[in-house]
Amino acid sequence: MKFASTRLIAQDIKAMVAFYEMVMGQTADWLAPQFAEIVTPAATLAIGSVETVAIFQPGSCEPAANRTAIIELMVDDVDALFDQLKDSVTIVHEPKMMPWGNRAAMIRDPEGTIVALFKPVSDAAIERFGKR
Repeated sequence: MKFASTRLIAQDIKAMVAFYEMVMGQTADWLAPQFAEIVTPAATLAIGSVETVAIFQPGSCEPAANRTAIIELMVDDVDALFDQLKDSVTIVHEPKMMPWGNRAAMIRDPEGTIVALFKPVSDAAIERFGKR
């Protein structure tokens, strides 16, 4: 089995794609007007319009309702990226050390999902992520 992607369902797909393009520094591939992907070497973030829910089962997904998942992006410099984004995003917390050895900041995407920007800094965290 190969983990392929994480998909978000968006009420406003254009705003969501623009947000993730800004944060991730990459242009999305639009596969249809209702579906885009940002492909990285480690993972793919897929974003589908709320219109796509009707293809599954109506009501099976609800945009702007996430309160459990966190999208985590490993970055080269948490502080520099946070400084670049802070005036354009909703901040959950500013850069700080986490108990598991990462320096991290958290922001929210336009529909409320938390996005963690982190860098492993402790020896244990660096070793853990070096194996992935």
